[in-house]
Amino acid sequence: MELNEIGGRKIQDYCFSSDNTSCPKETRSTAVYVILYVFFISVLMLTVCGNLVVIISISHFKQLHTPTNLLLLSLAVADFLIGLIVMPFVMIRYIETCWYFGITFCAFFYAVVTLLSVVSLSNILLISIDRYLAVCDPLQYSNKITLNIICMCIILSWSFSVCYVAIMFSMNFKRSKNLNTCRGDCLFEMSGAWVIADMLICFILPYSVMIVLYMKIFIVAKRHAQVINLVTGKHYCRDGSNSKISKRSERKAAKTLGIIISVHLLCWIPYYLFSLAVENFNLSSYSIVMNSLLFLVYFNSTMNPILYAFFYPWFQKSTKEILTFRICDSASTLITLFPENH
Repeated sequence: MELNEIGGRKIQDYCFSSDNTSCPKETRSTAVYVILYVFFISVLMLTVCGNLVVIISISHFKQLHTPTNLLLLSLAVADFLIGLIVMPFVMIRYIETCWYFGITFCAFFYAVVTLLSVVSLSNILLISIDRYLAVCDPLQYSNKITLNIICMCIILSWSFSVCYVAIMFSMNFKRSKNLNTCRGDCLFEMSGAWVIADMLICFILPYSVMIVLYMKIFIVAKRHAQVINLVTGKHYCRDGSNSKISKRSERKAAKTLGIIISVHLLCWIPYYLFSLAVENFNLSSYSIVMNSLLFLVYFNSTMNPILYAFFYPWFQKSTKEILTFRICDSASTLITLFPENH
């Protein structure tokens, strides 16, 4: 923390200079402010624009109206809202080291953050289950997993998240009000029991399920590959070729979504580890470290469309169609986005 020096005296900067209950403010050089704002605005724009492209692509192109892509659409909506609603306030608080929006909006801010985070997690869990059924039970997949069923799952996912946030805040809001001891701070603290419950519900249980499902997926995919290689080595025909392409497509999709889930996990692990060890930090360190870890969590929303751009050919082609305004043509909804051997 830097101090301004006037007339030989060092003057402490505060978030609200006219208020003697204001929190201290960390001052930085103009160059540092410019670098930080450019970086955060770039991340924010990438998050909003990248996820907006995903939303438009899946909504517009009929070929993308599949159960898995509907789950990706729901995930992209949550990531888009994080970029649009959450990141601007995170940027200001992180750079200015002050919260200028009041205690009431602070509580609303954390409610929105928690809601969108739980939605993202539940959608990724649903994606894992969807890929498991597609790879491990392909014959029954189209009968079990329909667009209507996926829409119902998405509605339940968002509804569960709203209920979870309501319960969490009703049990921890009063406790957190005592944390904000000076004007210009915005902290939210959960009780020790709720931290453990939150870790079980939103971390250990869902990720354990995901890991088990993906272990089974890759075991089955490896077995499929061995059988396909054995069969095609003896007999090659058109149907066999199509079967091979189909199964290879499912394995590729499972691998890609496995990478997305791994990135999600890496962004969340530091936050939960710190939550368990929070009692070992003083209040000022808590604020600094927690803000940094929360930004890493939000950065996951930036990474998802980047991963789509690397691994999904349909995303690359749909982005080109959107940027060239070809989607304004009414016939563009029927454009083929997949290569023949996808």
